[in-house]
Amino acid sequence: MEKSNKEFDIQQYLANGVEKLVSEAVRATLKNPAESIFMAKFAASAKRASAKRKKLEQQGEHIPPFLIASITSKCNLHCAGCYSRCNDATNDNAPTCQLTSEQWQKIFDEASSLGISFILLAGGEPLLRRDVIETAAKNKEILFPIFTNGTFLDDKYIKLFDKCRNLVPIMSIEGEKEQTDSRRGEGVYDKLISNMQTLHKKGVIFGVSITVTTENIEKVSSDAFLQKLSKLGCKAVIFVEFVPVNEGSQHLAVGDEQREYLANETARLREQMPEMVFVSFPGDEKSSGGCLAAGRGFFHINSHGGAEPCPFSPYSDINVKDTSLRQALSSDLFRGLREGGLLNDDHKGGCVLYEKRSAVQQLLGI
Repeated sequence: MEKSNKEFDIQQYLANGVEKLVSEAVRATLKNPAESIFMAKFAASAKRASAKRKKLEQQGEHIPPFLIASITSKCNLHCAGCYSRCNDATNDNAPTCQLTSEQWQKIFDEASSLGISFILLAGGEPLLRRDVIETAAKNKEILFPIFTNGTFLDDKYIKLFDKCRNLVPIMSIEGEKEQTDSRRGEGVYDKLISNMQTLHKKGVIFGVSITVTTENIEKVSSDAFLQKLSKLGCKAVIFVEFVPVNEGSQHLAVGDEQREYLANETARLREQMPEMVFVSFPGDEKSSGGCLAAGRGFFHINSHGGAEPCPFSPYSDINVKDTSLRQALSSDLFRGLREGGLLNDDHKGGCVLYEKRSAVQQLLGI
């Protein structure tokens, strides 16, 4: 008999999830001594971080293991249906009020002291902030997956990734050439394949992020496509369900039947392709008792310092320029979302907070 949501131990679920992710990453890199040594050291760091979070949990303070940091709002691509552009979080010209590398270092330091093990660097296009990437590289106890479109991956970055194994490029791809270039722009697919070949030759671990739609779900979860990625050296695949944020794109959002198909395929792939780590979002939240945003499992800091529930829910009532991560986690908005039951609400899929955005706005009084 399954536990009810009330009995669900979110801290233990997340601790187990982090350990599983790390153990799978260690297994996925066994043929690469440099990467395996780093991952083994990080596994020890992750256990220490888990112990910090557990101690704080016993004191009545919940700290999630994941933080998403959008380090810039600038991007060179105009991908069809991009949630970030549609939410006005991405601009062609980044404003001057974005956090400095020194301010991000302060955030990284506090995250480490609280036991946050993973900081996902996003944007905009994060590789446009080389200063922040180089700052992150110094924080060896934190793993920084970098969600990039791959177009700015140059020799200097590859040398940095080779030297600093806590930086893991996660390149966005939509499937084969036709699907990728159709959404991201002509020539992007060839650049991504070239990046993968170079990283593989250097023995640098990397992964891909795939936006799953009704049009590509079977292709991107197929053995042929994923075996191709595996041969190119890919070690992590993150499936992200498309969230329709503008008119005319609803037909791209997967339904219940396709969502179940993806969940079954992800489980099968984890068994049959152990050399790769597979993560499905928000599919993997089903066993967590609801959405993990607003600090249950992760939260988001935007490029200006605003603490938001997640990138799909760009609302904030507190800024880390003026306060701390710790205080942000106990903000009125975050507490209202965690305690008010909204994160557990039924929804059509993709993102409950985007679908229920009017309720989020009510919490902010807007």
